Amino acid sequence: QVQLVESGGGMVQAGDSLRLSCALSGRIFSNAAMGWFRRAPGKEREFVTAINWTGQRTFYADAVKGRFTISRDNVENAVYLQMNSLKPEDTAVYYCAATWGAFLYYTNPGTYEYWGQGTQVTVSS
Repeated sequence: QVQLVESGGGMVQAGDSLRLSCALSGRIFSNAAMGWFRRAPGKEREFVTAINWTGQRTFYADAVKGRFTISRDNVENAVYLQMNSLKPEDTAVYYCAATWGAFLYYTNPGTYEYWGQGTQVTVSS
């Protein structure tokens, strides 16, 4: 049974940083491509960032490019999201997701087979 567990969310002020973690169990992590999505109140779920199985290719939404960094540790079976210079508009529930299938459409939630339960990030101005 595949499980994804996010952690690291919290309440911060604008300009602060947070590091989210997502631990995967139940399947070989090093073969999985991983993504982070977020859902703000009253909005649709949106793509944030993704990383391929080797960690050599990363992709970012324009809204977070230059501020967020995705990384992975295939020994620890975890993916991380370093969020710097946080803004109030980054407030959302953040979800990590995994796929062992085709990774062409990494911004599409339908690409991913498994999802975590989400972790809340709240940024005050």
